[in-house]
Amino acid sequence: MDAINSVFCTIVPPHVLDKLAQAENPALSESARRTLEADAARRTRRQLVMARTAAAPGDERAEEATGKPRRTIHDCEHRTALPGTKVRDEGGDPGQDATVNRAYSGLGATFELLLTAYGRDSLDGAGLPLIASVHYDKKYGNAFWDGEQMVFGDGDGEIFLDFTLPVDVIGHELAHGLTQYTANLSYYGQPGALNESVSDVFGSMVKQYTLDQTADQADWLIGAGLLAPGVTGVALRSMKAPGTAYDDDVLGKDPQPATMDDFVRTGRDNGGVHINSGIPNHAFYLLATQLGGKSWEKAGQIWFDVLTGGELAIDASFADFAKLTVKAARARFGDGAELEAVTKAWSTVGVPTA
Repeated sequence: MDAINSVFCTIVPPHVLDKLAQAENPALSESARRTLEADAARRTRRQLVMARTAAAPGDERAEEATGKPRRTIHDCEHRTALPGTKVRDEGGDPGQDATVNRAYSGLGATFELLLTAYGRDSLDGAGLPLIASVHYDKKYGNAFWDGEQMVFGDGDGEIFLDFTLPVDVIGHELAHGLTQYTANLSYYGQPGALNESVSDVFGSMVKQYTLDQTADQADWLIGAGLLAPGVTGVALRSMKAPGTAYDDDVLGKDPQPATMDDFVRTGRDNGGVHINSGIPNHAFYLLATQLGGKSWEKAGQIWFDVLTGGELAIDASFADFAKLTVKAARARFGDGAELEAVTKAWSTVGVPTA
């Protein structure tokens, strides 16, 4: 595999924070600007670390696969130095801090889905420890995977609440680590949108897994419960109906397209990675609901097979990914209903498979 492309990935896209930074309410605009500045600084630090690592790689510490999670939760105490103070280790009893407890549980739920559904021991398949930090910065309106660990902000309380509240946010960010250790998709344009979409897919499956829901029972919302009560919206994104998650005077309108007819060409947000991810998101939703049952059993298995199969290029387009899902469906399930459903899902969103 090529060198690990451990990019800085956030759940809230920069175009949303840019919109909030222009709000007339000084409290909202200040929180958004602080979050944007913190993200920019963290992104720069991550790039410098990667450059030093590439120039003078150190010894890699081999991890022993155990088939059991190894979680560590830290408290940043509203500062930005990572990882912060260790507050809970694997096997430790729940404490008084609900945010710490939710982060611990969410890491465990993601680990359990990967292990039970796909036989994968953690993100790297070799028992990688799962590290998270909570209470990052003051009124920080985001959560991110920085290539090594998870980080959660508390939100500003007016637009965003605590980022550990939706378990799919935790699963989404951890899935960036899964992609990092498998297909290693680059983070720009269509491969970047695929990177984001894979995280939404696995985040949604983690949520459905914890709730023991079928595809038909799921709401297919990403980040439901994250938006404060005063916001006109239900989540950050909708896989069922991209473009409908929110429409708020301050937050703006959800810009995600559902099909290639409305593909957004932009230089912002790394070429629209959080926007155009709505297209492969919708394809997965269509496939999972067409097949029925638990989304991780067939639809998720096809996506996992493509992600880990070794054929997905780091600069893959939507069409490249779609063709590999057809190949994976045929290899695992034959020329039956699964193959037909995969082809139909991609056709519906306007992505060719042949």
